[in-house]
Amino acid sequence: MGTKERRSGTKHRVAVTVAAAAAMVGAFAPTAAADPLPGGLGPCLGSDCPATWPDSNSGPVVHHDSNINIFVGGDYLVREAAAEAEGKIVALGQFDMRKREGASQIYNVGVAGGGSRVPPPNDSDYLTVGGDLTVQSGKRLLAEEGPHHGVVRYAGNLSGTVIPGPVHDADATDPYTALRDRLTAASHCYAYDDNEEHRRPVTGTARNSGAETVFTGDGTSALQVFAVDADLATATGGRQGIVFSGVPDGATVLVNVYGNTRNISTYMGSLPRSGLREHLMWNFPDATTIGLKGTGQFQGSVLIGRQSSAATLAMSGTNGRFYTAGSLTHTSEGESGGQELHAYPFDGDLPGCGGEPSPSPSPTDESPSPSPSPTDDESPSPSPSPSDESPTPSPFPSESTPAPLPTPTHSWPPGPPHPGGQLPDTGSRGGEWVIGGIAAGLLVAGTAATLMARRTRRRG
Repeated sequence: MGTKERRSGTKHRVAVTVAAAAAMVGAFAPTAAADPLPGGLGPCLGSDCPATWPDSNSGPVVHHDSNINIFVGGDYLVREAAAEAEGKIVALGQFDMRKREGASQIYNVGVAGGGSRVPPPNDSDYLTVGGDLTVQSGKRLLAEEGPHHGVVRYAGNLSGTVIPGPVHDADATDPYTALRDRLTAASHCYAYDDNEEHRRPVTGTARNSGAETVFTGDGTSALQVFAVDADLATATGGRQGIVFSGVPDGATVLVNVYGNTRNISTYMGSLPRSGLREHLMWNFPDATTIGLKGTGQFQGSVLIGRQSSAATLAMSGTNGRFYTAGSLTHTSEGESGGQELHAYPFDGDLPGCGGEPSPSPSPTDESPSPSPSPTDDESPSPSPSPSDESPTPSPFPSESTPAPLPTPTHSWPPGPPHPGGQLPDTGSRGGEWVIGGIAAGLLVAGTAATLMARRTRRRG
């Protein structure tokens, strides 16, 4: 049943329904099924993880993390004046570094001069590439810093300078290829209830007033779910603040960003509190074009589900895991330069997806990844992902979870798109939009009992 149908009835009946929905949220939230990300992704792995994660800093390296911090299902491109990517990196396609003239000659991988300062262990793989590894003449790809050093492993052809000397391995990314399909399925499951066209019920509201987007939770649920169906930017696409409130300590926050083309633009000082960072997930289930830019240190992990997607990352810094089934361009896009990806874990509990029904494969995701720049037109597309009977990637333990779901066929969200990808006029002034409120309460009231029954059956 659609939201408009659910709103039918008298004002008195709506008020009673919303009150009932609020009570049901409190009753059902603690028992909702929850799972980590597929394949053991997310948390810090190894015996040398920090007890607490520091804010971005340039202090000495004390701890290490063996888990993947950046996963790219397509091509990984470095452009303009992007500076470094911290943590373990896997790219199934090519890795191509072509920075602008006058920019720093170096791009650091694995260990970064500023960030969490928690790199992979010494002599482990810092960067694994499934296609060609290309570094433009006069530039250097660096996988070391003083006594801290890792391995760059690649499956295709090599061109350019890589320090320390890279290792050619035709099967370099074989242990990781199944992750691409699994991340696509997980991204869809987190955003759509039971892998159908119905969006996952929310527990709070997201309001964009132009100057900032404010996410207001219900104050009680262990999993706080928000829905955004517009860009997180000003009306002209400029930078704005991002604020969270009503989120209990230790709660997982899932922000589902719907739409085919989405942009986030934020600024320094506009940050969720650092305690939320390791429990915050920004999920893009539908987008094929994603733009992330601004002068802020973006907090939380990012998951992009479409394998045909192209993400352009020009933020000053990201602080969390970055997992995309598509391609990634790390760039400065006219900013001052020095853009960085920092390694921070995701420790949240996301909706359980192991027993959800499977949609049919999507023809849109069988197409080659788009080339973000003309220089990449001759670059090979990543090899197709094998079936999920492939070995589980080390260092992840083997799992008993079902095989990953194929990529969905539906064009989400259902119904006609809003003109220009913007929300319809809600009656607000000053370019405001609001998602949640009464609609959220009604959705919860209508679906909470059903979800509880389904999840109980799965547990049995």
